[in-house]
Amino acid sequence: MKKDKEIKLEGRVREGIVLSDKMNKTIIVEVTRLMSHSQFNKVIRRKTKYAAHDENNEAKIGNKVRIIQTKPLSKRKRWSLVKVLQS
Repeated sequence: MKKDKEIKLEGRVREGIVLSDKMNKTIIVEVTRLMSHSQFNKVIRRKTKYAAHDENNEAKIGNKVRIIQTKPLSKRKRWSLVKVLQS
């Protein structure tokens, strides 16, 4: 990845918080989204955990990161780390 140029992202992109970095080259990212409840018309939060590929083991617990959807890398990994946004 080049740091001086912005990378064009194609596909699904999510931003979330790293929950775990204990595995080698893998992180668990929690993504929170807001949705409207169909019956009660109330805005509620939904959380989803994604296993993402971190080639250089650069993301740490608590970091805000951006991940992108990729081809299946293993049984659960279908996302890759693009950038660490906040340390």
